[in-house]
Amino acid sequence: MSQYYGSSSSSSNAYQQQDTDPYNVNNVSSTSKSVPGSHASNDPYTNTGMNYNPQWQASHNNYQQQQQQQQQQGQGGSTPFWNPTMASTFASVASTAVGSASNPNAMFDLGIKAGHTFLDQGTARMIPGLERVMRELRVYFAVDNSYVKAKMQRVLFSFFHKTWKRIELEDASSSMNSTSSIHTSHQPYFQTTTTKQYALPTNDDNALDLYLPTMSLITYVLLCGLCYGTSGQFDPEFLPDVTTRCVVVQIMEVLSFRLGFYLMQVPASFMDLFAVTGYKYLGLALNMLVGYSLSLMLQSGGHRGYYITFLWTATAMSYFMLKFMANNIPLVTNATGPKREFVVLGFAGSQFASMWFLGQTRFLN
Repeated sequence: MSQYYGSSSSSSNAYQQQDTDPYNVNNVSSTSKSVPGSHASNDPYTNTGMNYNPQWQASHNNYQQQQQQQQQQGQGGSTPFWNPTMASTFASVASTAVGSASNPNAMFDLGIKAGHTFLDQGTARMIPGLERVMRELRVYFAVDNSYVKAKMQRVLFSFFHKTWKRIELEDASSSMNSTSSIHTSHQPYFQTTTTKQYALPTNDDNALDLYLPTMSLITYVLLCGLCYGTSGQFDPEFLPDVTTRCVVVQIMEVLSFRLGFYLMQVPASFMDLFAVTGYKYLGLALNMLVGYSLSLMLQSGGHRGYYITFLWTATAMSYFMLKFMANNIPLVTNATGPKREFVVLGFAGSQFASMWFLGQTRFLN
């Protein structure tokens, strides 16, 4: 009897001291008792020869489901928003912020860095295609004050310039050392078309940008609103109407230009076409500024000043388009398509016509 009770107490102690990990298969087999005449099995999913543990089976099934979900997410290729890269970036920012809490400028720089990290890695991934669009637009806004001043002179006084060829990537290093109109820059981005890469606006005054067309369009719309407001005829719907009219006309221009390039079998980027057709807003803004100023100083000088300025700016813009297209479109085009000279003349003439159509002279006086 003592041996029996001793063996039972030792077995109970072994049962109490066993590992309680539900994922350990040995825990299940350790609680089983051998039955004479039965065949014990180590399979945790069989009830033959052992005590069945449903709690262990449920935990094991949940563990397998979690593993399958993680494998499916890994095969999908989608990067989660909070990934180890983001975690390490914010950890480094937080550690640096603790060490430089007494310096307000350092805290401001850290806040800017964290904001850039969030926008670049977070928002761009949440909106499909946004990261690619922003990467393409970035090179068209890489401008400085010297480039903006030089580009305005080329658009408004295009008759006095001789060099119109854009700097290509392969000869950019040699040209930057010999041309005085190029400014130093260390940005590793270049404007690209289908087959060629060009230097940035900060490196080439003949490069195309979207900064000047955008600012010129905004200035022109505001000047039109100011002119209408001083005449007592302002309507809140006027600003969207003028903006929509300008955008629609420019889109039609870009599509017609793209058709001409397609017929000539010449590659062209839509961003380049939007940029080169957007420089006319600079002339339109100057026309409206001169007409509005003269209408305030003289009773009947608004229209006259506007049209005199228009003749200069529209002719300069047409000449700018003519020289730019003539020097950047390849000399050899599709033999069955339209002639290169006629297409270039059509591009130049369209600028004069579009500037005439977009002019707002109704309330100058």
